[in-house]
Amino acid sequence: MRWSDIKAELRSLKIAGCDAEIKGVQYDSRRVIAGDVFVAMRGGSTDGNRFVDAALQNGAAAIVTDSSEIFDRLQHDQTDLPIALVDHGRRALAEVSAAIFGHPERKLKLSAVTGTNGKTTTTFLLEQLLASVHRKSVLLGTIETHIAGEVRPTDHTTPESRDIYATFAEGVKAGCTEAIMEMSSHALEQERVWGLPVDVAMFTNLTQDHLDFHGTMGQYARAKAKLFAGIGASGPRVGVINEDDQYALEMQRAFHGNDRMTYSMNDYGTHRSVNVRLAVGDTRFDFVTPQGTVKIQSPLSGRVNVYNLLAAMCAALARGMTLDEIAHATPELKQVPGRFEVVPGSERAGFSVVVDYAHTDDALKNLISLARENIGVHPGRVITLFGCGGDRDRTKRAKMGRAAAEGSDFVIVTSDNPRSERPSAIIDEILPGVRQTNTPCIVEEDRRAAIERAIREARAGDIVLLAGKGHEKVQVFADGAVPFDDVAEASRVLQHLAEVRA
Repeated sequence: MRWSDIKAELRSLKIAGCDAEIKGVQYDSRRVIAGDVFVAMRGGSTDGNRFVDAALQNGAAAIVTDSSEIFDRLQHDQTDLPIALVDHGRRALAEVSAAIFGHPERKLKLSAVTGTNGKTTTTFLLEQLLASVHRKSVLLGTIETHIAGEVRPTDHTTPESRDIYATFAEGVKAGCTEAIMEMSSHALEQERVWGLPVDVAMFTNLTQDHLDFHGTMGQYARAKAKLFAGIGASGPRVGVINEDDQYALEMQRAFHGNDRMTYSMNDYGTHRSVNVRLAVGDTRFDFVTPQGTVKIQSPLSGRVNVYNLLAAMCAALARGMTLDEIAHATPELKQVPGRFEVVPGSERAGFSVVVDYAHTDDALKNLISLARENIGVHPGRVITLFGCGGDRDRTKRAKMGRAAAEGSDFVIVTSDNPRSERPSAIIDEILPGVRQTNTPCIVEEDRRAAIERAIREARAGDIVLLAGKGHEKVQVFADGAVPFDDVAEASRVLQHLAEVRA
């Protein structure tokens, strides 16, 4: 591809330099190779313009910058170098990436989900539903990336646009016709998803999280609502909105498409669940829609997964599946890693150990409620272990403490990615919420020791909840990340207990 082809699609303020052959695009100077365009943009924590010279040393063939100073310097010092000055670096990155990767977004029908909780499960469920009618999908999410069924690790809930377009291009090459994404509030606010044409937009719920970034719940909601208005592209064709959530109206106001689908577990919404029957590993309800009613059975557990199923099934209908096809597929749906994941071997000890990603007060309430449902009529306690992430919204810490203590019989407060903060300082901000209840609580700063204590505390019939990290495989401290896996740690303790009792 030629630089002249790219600049024809780039909304720039100034263009200088000669034409050149372009082979790729990067926003990280360390990844630049000969022939790449380097897009230098201001970010939240760093300014890519600081690394223009490094990119040129690595062979960058052209520079796109949102700094007039950088543009003027390069124009003066390297008169033949293709350079462009733009207003918005992230928008420019999307425009350049779309052009270089051949506009794969035009060849995929994109379903995107936003919300505080349930995004990952909803995307996994939708992917499985579409696969049941032999459709290949690209999936981008918190846990992993899928390309036509191939699983890859992922670093961010929503990556930068360059990486999105690259993944979409791989998906098109692999025969995918569908794309499914989690769109975080950060990505929507920062325009990492600029120019992506969303066909079906989904909203799960909104509870307190990320206020360190957004400031207020109102700003948080408005960031989420941008999905329904469109980010650098026309708004979605279909809007799927949780009518039971207090912020549903905010999403509905932002949506200007012709097809709005609202879902509910109550007596309103265009699509509803009625006659809900919940058991461990067996959820059943009637799915009531304007097209008719079908009976749904799923191995997923709990009310929270009824909501996730409703969102995914509405999106599947919007993507052309029939009610009968959906009802046929739901019994085979699989749970998502790190979402109410039962650690193998715990049942042999007479109790259950469950790993879950819950890291907000609302998610903790849902998790503990689901655990109560699983205990059912059998005697047993809920033992909840959790912490709060460092360098994140501090106002939710006491709320999480109270949520954990109100629903549990025993609480262990520990570390969860303290980052640059002292774990003890984070714990000190959690404990006032716990102390608003009479629930017994202990503090164990070392998460490995805390997991061992929680499991050794368990008796027959109990459920031990290891909350906060879910699928994550590292613990992040001020001096970096170290390997850490809640499932592996719990398995180690359970194995030791089994050996002692043998």
